[in-house]
Amino acid sequence: MTPNVGQVNLNAPDGAAKDFTFDGAYFMDSTGEQIYNDIVFPLVENVIEGYNGTVFAYGQTGSGKTFSMQGIETIPAQRGVIPRAFDHIFTATATTENVKFLVHCSYLEIYNEEVRDLLGADNKQKLEIKEQPDRGVYVAGLSMHVCHDVPACKELMTRGFNNRHVGATLMNKDSSRSHSIFTVYVEGMTETGSIRMGKLNLVDLAGSERQSKTGATGDRLKEATKINLSLSALGNVISALVDGKSKHIPYRDSKLTRLLQDSLGGNTKTIMIACVSPSSDNYDETLSTLRYANRAKNIKNKPTINEDPKDALLREYQEEIARLKSMVQPGAVGVGAPAQDAFSIEEERKKLREEFEEAMNDLRGEYEREQTSKAELQKDLESLRADYERANANLDNLNPEEAAKKIQQLQDQFIGGEEAGNTQLKQKRMKQLKEAETKTQKLAAALNVHKDDPLLQVYSTTQEKLDAVTSQLEKEVKKSKGYEREIEDLHGEFELDRLDYLDTIRKQDQQLKLLMQIMDKIQPIIKKDTNYSNVDRIKKEAVWNEDESRWILPEMSMSRTILPLANNGYMQEPARQENTLLRSNFDDKLRERLAKSDSENLANSYFKPVKQINVINKYKSDQKLSTSKSLFPSKTPTFDGLVNGVVYTDALYERAQSAKRPPRLASLNPKS
Repeated sequence: MTPNVGQVNLNAPDGAAKDFTFDGAYFMDSTGEQIYNDIVFPLVENVIEGYNGTVFAYGQTGSGKTFSMQGIETIPAQRGVIPRAFDHIFTATATTENVKFLVHCSYLEIYNEEVRDLLGADNKQKLEIKEQPDRGVYVAGLSMHVCHDVPACKELMTRGFNNRHVGATLMNKDSSRSHSIFTVYVEGMTETGSIRMGKLNLVDLAGSERQSKTGATGDRLKEATKINLSLSALGNVISALVDGKSKHIPYRDSKLTRLLQDSLGGNTKTIMIACVSPSSDNYDETLSTLRYANRAKNIKNKPTINEDPKDALLREYQEEIARLKSMVQPGAVGVGAPAQDAFSIEEERKKLREEFEEAMNDLRGEYEREQTSKAELQKDLESLRADYERANANLDNLNPEEAAKKIQQLQDQFIGGEEAGNTQLKQKRMKQLKEAETKTQKLAAALNVHKDDPLLQVYSTTQEKLDAVTSQLEKEVKKSKGYEREIEDLHGEFELDRLDYLDTIRKQDQQLKLLMQIMDKIQPIIKKDTNYSNVDRIKKEAVWNEDESRWILPEMSMSRTILPLANNGYMQEPARQENTLLRSNFDDKLRERLAKSDSENLANSYFKPVKQINVINKYKSDQKLSTSKSLFPSKTPTFDGLVNGVVYTDALYERAQSAKRPPRLASLNPKS
């Protein structure tokens, strides 16, 4: 590592050297404080001004990504990027005059390509990634937490960090098995009412790993496969952005690239911290990481200040405060309020109703686009309606005292200007900013490409110029040979990746065959009256959801054959009454038999030999039951309680009765 020129020199096993140049290079003796002040400090300053910023750590497993982002809290010099960013943000807001800030945070992880809220009530629940023209890419249902100071942010970070998925491998006993994104939103409003919103994404990526080194099996292997696939997708996005010729950027290939879409190729200032291992055993992984970072530094974003964003939480707070203030003015609410104030309440209720209907229509449209089940739609609609009714009830119960209390609670969420008169703190902040800028200028001067160009120098003799040009030629020849070795290394790296992908494909193919064989075994026992008995039809009706990366299958339904009613499907009222009476008689008969069976010894009677006389007696009792039904007029439709409750005419009834009588019974002699 050569920090003054930001250069990394990697010695290959064959003795050849590979050089990489970055905006900063830090060896093991560097501290978290040094890295933050040199690289991250200017970025966080830009976030407070209203820019979007992203810092993410990349590298092989066990190389120190989480250490760089989190650090060691008990050693001041080794605190990581995230806790230092908290201190910086709240120091900046406290020393800024004439601006009120609202700071809120979120914390999520991507585990096995599933997005989960690390600060939510249920951190196992899967969340969906959405996209809207005026909001961009976001996670639906992700919880937001307002923070007033550094301890509140640290508490959220600690709580979320403890909910992350970690696991032991041969290379790291506490290996991160998921990507995590801690986002700090800094919204500021000036005295003129203009709003700016900056967003700082602090990303801790899971490490790339090879199964042969980590010894991952079972769940660890499945996690490693998902991690490597998402990091590969990230590499493809970076390559496509650097190439400049690609018409399509594959952001949708993974959840990680989808969430980092704005950070990689949009309105965001981004810093990548590439963590590498100094061990010669990890040469291939270190070389791959340095190449990865070298490609990423060539991405050119065009960040702008986010002024007056539509989704600013600060704007919602201001509008709510203004509404409540209008309601707590003298005579606005309460007993004896004038008609004008009652009208304002009605206007508020009308506005609330319009918002509810708009949200309900948007929800329906969203579910129709995504082919989501009706049960989920109904559940969300009921939840939305409950929120509306709760808000409507709050309007009725609101009084001036409660409204004033709520105004105070909302205003307490704002911070800014607490240390506006602290000159020492302001000077310290400005000093850090100037030191970071000076360091960047020195690095740019050290990397001046023209300073060693022999063609731009003035020489006293021709021989001196010849020697300089010869030396430059040797450097260029050496560089050319380095490029040739680079091509060979890229081929070797590609071959390793290809073998890893083939191994992944084989394992996935085995899993697919297992599931297909299980399905082939289960398929014959699925009832024919369900729509899932026809697999080919289900395949045609299934819809792929790009956002959720899963198939949306049709809901299971049962289809039963219903016989048509007599008289062209129309049942007259007399027949309906007769049906009801016969059903009641038949039910009474069944209850009587059931009660009688309880008092009999079924175990003894069940296995008794069946005699012809017993069969004849049972047949006679059935005949009596049938005869009792002939008391109705012959032309009136009758109901046979023994024939599944279906209405028959007399002719059909007689045909059914004759069909029920077994031929063998007619030949039996009752006296024998």
